[in-house]
Amino acid sequence: MDSILNSHEKHGHNQIKICVSGAAETGHCGIDALEKAKELGREIARQGAVLITGATTGFPLWAAMGVKEIGGFSVGVSPAASEREHVEVYKLPLDYMDLIIYTGFGYSGRDILLTRAADAVICGCGRIGTIHEFTIAFEDEKPIGIFEGPWEMGTQLTEIVQKSHRPNEKIVTGNDPKKLLEDLITLIKKDKVPEYKITGSSGMESVQ
Repeated sequence: MDSILNSHEKHGHNQIKICVSGAAETGHCGIDALEKAKELGREIARQGAVLITGATTGFPLWAAMGVKEIGGFSVGVSPAASEREHVEVYKLPLDYMDLIIYTGFGYSGRDILLTRAADAVICGCGRIGTIHEFTIAFEDEKPIGIFEGPWEMGTQLTEIVQKSHRPNEKIVTGNDPKKLLEDLITLIKKDKVPEYKITGSSGMESVQ
């Protein structure tokens, strides 16, 4: 908890936001996928970051469970236009999220807002939706973490990158959540815009 509290700057500008992308249906994710996703969430909270997910079930929800286990903050970005539509039409949960943003843009539109709201995207066990979020993050030149585990998605995404003929130095891979987060945060901080504060007579002053 100390790392969480110490990471919060006065104005919140330096708060790091990590999107976890993954499958809502997890039958193909393999042994221990639940615990691996929860540990990823715990590590996001330990390193003082905010979790952002698609406000869905499965792998992203498990990550949110891990975040909340140790008092972290979890944000959901829903495809629905309202809480009622979120629950009754999309059949999505409200639990383990401190805040849900209702976009009304369906899954494909939601994916763009979800990835752009984050400083980096981590892809765990997924399906076609995770590939969609991966490619949006790739095109937006965001740092991306490929979280490897007893699932095929890590290998599939690595193969996509290898065959894309577009080198990307902002992609890190690994099966250790702590190391993966540390590597991503290093990449995020390279592109962070300096914070500015209001000064009495001179307007804005950069704060490094």
